[in-house]
Amino acid sequence: MNSKLLHGGLATVFGGGGFVGRHTVRELARRGWRIRAAERRPDLAGYLQPMGAVGQIYAVQANLRYPESCRAAVAGAKIVINTVAIMSGSGKQTLQAVNVDGAAAVARAARDAGVERFIHISAIGADTKSNAAYARSKADGEAAVLGEFPEAIIIRPSIVFGPEDEFFNRFAGMARMSPIMPLVGGGSTKFQPVYVGDLARAIANAAEGAGKPGTVYEIGGPDVSTFRDLLDDTQTWAGRERPYFPMPFWLAKLQAILTWPLPNSMRPITVDQVRMLKKDNIVSTKAQEEGRTIEALGVEHPQSAGVIVPQYLERFKPRGQFANYRS
Repeated sequence: MNSKLLHGGLATVFGGGGFVGRHTVRELARRGWRIRAAERRPDLAGYLQPMGAVGQIYAVQANLRYPESCRAAVAGAKIVINTVAIMSGSGKQTLQAVNVDGAAAVARAARDAGVERFIHISAIGADTKSNAAYARSKADGEAAVLGEFPEAIIIRPSIVFGPEDEFFNRFAGMARMSPIMPLVGGGSTKFQPVYVGDLARAIANAAEGAGKPGTVYEIGGPDVSTFRDLLDDTQTWAGRERPYFPMPFWLAKLQAILTWPLPNSMRPITVDQVRMLKKDNIVSTKAQEEGRTIEALGVEHPQSAGVIVPQYLERFKPRGQFANYRS
């Protein structure tokens, strides 16, 4: 058994049951850490336990809106990782409450508990001057974290892909059901998709000492692609061929406004997402020049979407995911 597990190295991962969180938990488990997954509904996070040895991973109740639960979740931990964030608010789960005040509460609890390393997951595009509320909240959250825990490492990924992602899976599903594909803003926005496994490795490396404390790292994959290119690839990998409907930004924004009363899970796009599509989502030149990239966190050869995504989009093909194996 890994020596870290033997001597009891404990890591608390807030949002350990989420997309990025579960892959981070798996990576830490492989390295021998004991892991406390802090979740609002720990009873729904049982699927994390088989990722490690018996008793290595367990979920505890924590809600970022209740600081005392954050303090209990980090007690005794050597490293703390916060992956919790929301794209849009609902009820008491507002952008301010979760992305800003919640992030600050976790950082404060980690500082008071004497945690050695604190990693906060933000997003490329975080900007206090952005006209998108989500981007502003992420920037405010970064500032709040560094105010409470100045040695924290901030990680800003571009769009993240993997088997459970909400990007390639979402558009592959759309191509399966819809006769046309909307192309917002002409599809010229640039993205730099990063594989969730590579992101998890970068997070774990940072937690174990890689990177410079108090620094913001921008994380992207090996390829920069336009939105149109990514939709083309998605259709190819899903075995679909739908025509595009060019949707100018104003029309996409109107659609977002008209569907505002619907639950977030049912809305095709939000006003914030339309605003963010007007700006490229790639690693900045400044971050590259200063060495604040995924390579600096020990991931020298990140995976391309073309290697990973076709495997999990096969299920969207017209004849199903096992068509290639049928006689």
